[in-house]
Amino acid sequence: MEKLAFPNMKPLAGVKLGAVACGINYKDRHDLFMAELEPGTAIAGVFTRSRTAAAPVLWCRENIAGGRVRAIVANAGNANAFTGRHGMETVRETVARAATLMGCPRKQIFVASTGSIGVPFPAETIPDKLPALKKSTKRDNWLTAAKAIMTTDSVPKGASRTTEIDGAPVTINGFGKGTQMISPDMATTLNFVFTDAKIPATVLQKLLSRIIDRTYNCITVEGDTSTNDSLFLCATGKAKHARITSAADPRLRSFATALEDVLRDIAHAIVRDAAGAKKFVAITVTGAASARAARRIGLSIASSTLVKVGLRAANPWGRMIMAVGKCGERANRDELSMTADGVLVASSGYLLDDFDAKRVTRHLKGTELNLGVDVGIGRGRATVWTTDCSVGYG
Repeated sequence: MEKLAFPNMKPLAGVKLGAVACGINYKDRHDLFMAELEPGTAIAGVFTRSRTAAAPVLWCRENIAGGRVRAIVANAGNANAFTGRHGMETVRETVARAATLMGCPRKQIFVASTGSIGVPFPAETIPDKLPALKKSTKRDNWLTAAKAIMTTDSVPKGASRTTEIDGAPVTINGFGKGTQMISPDMATTLNFVFTDAKIPATVLQKLLSRIIDRTYNCITVEGDTSTNDSLFLCATGKAKHARITSAADPRLRSFATALEDVLRDIAHAIVRDAAGAKKFVAITVTGAASARAARRIGLSIASSTLVKVGLRAANPWGRMIMAVGKCGERANRDELSMTADGVLVASSGYLLDDFDAKRVTRHLKGTELNLGVDVGIGRGRATVWTTDCSVGYG
């Protein structure tokens, strides 16, 4: 299975990135990252819906509605989750010191953490590193920042696109991390996306919330949602186009397409780097009652341990039928069909006797799988992405 290379990202006006060694859980590596944004930068975000969300998520949920950001600080190695009052004290101390350093209100400082759950660390550990962290920020530090947030990742993950609004060039750069505890319930893992477009926070939030359902909310590895999932989308407003004021503005079409491409690329990179994964699996569900129903059916299939084992044995069909039926969405058993690499394997509720078994088996034993299921109800359609699950997971 091919892993996606980190792209060559150009500097983006209004964004500087830095990283230093903090030593919370790692030695001799960068594990603390900062994005320094110019005044007036807009921010939108999506966060885990976990009822045991980490302290950084609670802070960000509370303050994202303010729509402005001057800095994002993120650490790797410790999730600051299930750390009680101490966890929030750590967040507040970090935010207070960063706000003083940036000369901005505290609500314009956002934080994120990833790593071990249930392990407190001294509240001053990150704040004491902030002056050096700010000093390290540079305009071309994309790869350094992406590496700093890695935990079990084997490669840094990023994507970039250039598009136009009003004929003016607009850039979108983003990076993320994650290999385990990958299942959608907003936008899995930690992710940071930046653009120079002139788009207010309210419009960014509408775009992000819509696109998330077709990208990050369509990936799964083992069906477990993290306590720390966060995705930040920041717009510095430095591009040379007239300001966007509405999510319905037709000038946003090319930007929305480019943003979706960036988010999908990072989401795919996360799946491709999943712990123990040997196969990248795309499952397209059609004929559902709605797109949401199709996605739910797809994720039921994609998260099933039995289906994953069936993929390793090149015989997932009965288990896929089980997964369709268990998820609670409508499906017509007697009209259901399945395909592998475009080859019809089942039709009208039956597994066919005469499909090209050699071609299908060859496809299933490969590393890039394309499976299809039509549930015979309506016109709803969705594609989800997952992996097999080998003994390398853990």
